[in-house]
Amino acid sequence: MNTRVLIVDDSLYMRTLIREALEQDGYEVVGQAANGESAIDLALELNPDLITLDNILPDMLGIDILKTLRKEGLKAKILMISAVGQQSVVENAIQNGADDYLIKPFTSEQLLEATEKVVLL
Repeated sequence: MNTRVLIVDDSLYMRTLIREALEQDGYEVVGQAANGESAIDLALELNPDLITLDNILPDMLGIDILKTLRKEGLKAKILMISAVGQQSVVENAIQNGADDYLIKPFTSEQLLEATEKVVLL
């Protein structure tokens, strides 16, 4: 079965980088969002298996999107991806339902390793 992925990042470059790495590894990218509002709408509409979620978006924080999606009962695995790597931020994300946290910059190998780990949880 294909793992269906929603990519959330305000940077087109990052969305493209993540999409290409995941598709090459056999993941199916079903949607992309550049801001929090569309991320929530798409997540609830598409019901993906996995969401890669940037923490700093133009309209809201990834942590708030995470809380909203968990409150809505979305079961998707969530891999937070952010340049913000403070321990307190990482712990807050995990406590609020993120399955893992990947710090930018990262290699394709690190992305795929983290993705595989999250999917297998």
